[in-house]
Amino acid sequence: MINYHTDKKIDAADLSQLFASSGIKRPYQDLERLQKMIDNADMSISAWDGERLIGIARAITDFVYCCYLSDLAVNHDYQRLGIGKKLVELLRETLGPEVSLVLLSAPTAVDYYPRIGFTNSDKCYLIPRER
Repeated sequence: MINYHTDKKIDAADLSQLFASSGIKRPYQDLERLQKMIDNADMSISAWDGERLIGIARAITDFVYCCYLSDLAVNHDYQRLGIGKKLVELLRETLGPEVSLVLLSAPTAVDYYPRIGFTNSDKCYLIPRER
């Protein structure tokens, strides 16, 4: 049975294992950076199978107008079970209807996001990370 939490402590080692197993392109070997990503997120909704972290929606938001979904990752063994969609639904429920949800999609996920309620926009601009 999958349990979802907004307040369960997530450590860098758990997040590293999740990122490595999900296929998401993140610096999963850099535990110090991952811990900063966890600590500085405004919201994290996590999915657990027992004590195993199997999914996360990690977001930066002002809670009244806009929310950037910076990570949506599900362990490969648990993909296609509706966990990612549920994480987004819980995020939207928590934020409320006046907050827009935006993200940058990996090329391999562009077909996924419309299936869970996102619309494509050509209005994104980006200054990429240097590392």
